[in-house]
Amino acid sequence: MKNIMQVTISEMTLDDLDEVLAIENQSYPTPWSRRAFESELKHNLYAHYFVARHEEEIVGYFGMWVILDEAHITNICVNPKYRRQGIGEQMLRFAFDKAKELGASQMTLEVRVSNHAAQNLYRKLGFEERGIRKGYYTDNNEDALIMTKDDLGPGRPQSEQVKWML
Repeated sequence: MKNIMQVTISEMTLDDLDEVLAIENQSYPTPWSRRAFESELKHNLYAHYFVARHEEEIVGYFGMWVILDEAHITNICVNPKYRRQGIGEQMLRFAFDKAKELGASQMTLEVRVSNHAAQNLYRKLGFEERGIRKGYYTDNNEDALIMTKDDLGPGRPQSEQVKWML
């Protein structure tokens, strides 16, 4: 049985961006900029961004847009040194619950066709493949797999490991 790291999930603030950007820059060949995160946090009325903390350290984050009955995961990332400890799953389960609270009944996301670990997690949580976006990732023209979860499931909490802070 793998170790599950207990995290606290709360809304992302501008004060979180230094830690978020450090994780972003370690994790992606074309990371989002500070300006992109600031724009999402300040100006996008559909955007909802969250951080996962273990003790005081940000160990992961995710964002989603909720438009009408659909939530779309814009990004999700776990600090590389804390991966495979259940943090991504906890964040997604939190996202399901938050999306439902905001009126969504389904969720979509894109994932690199080469990112099998993420795809396996998404499948485990009920996402299904719906299509391909050709050349979606600009760093290497890699295709994105479109995945959708049509039923966001029962209410919270789904994991005893997560402390809900909202």
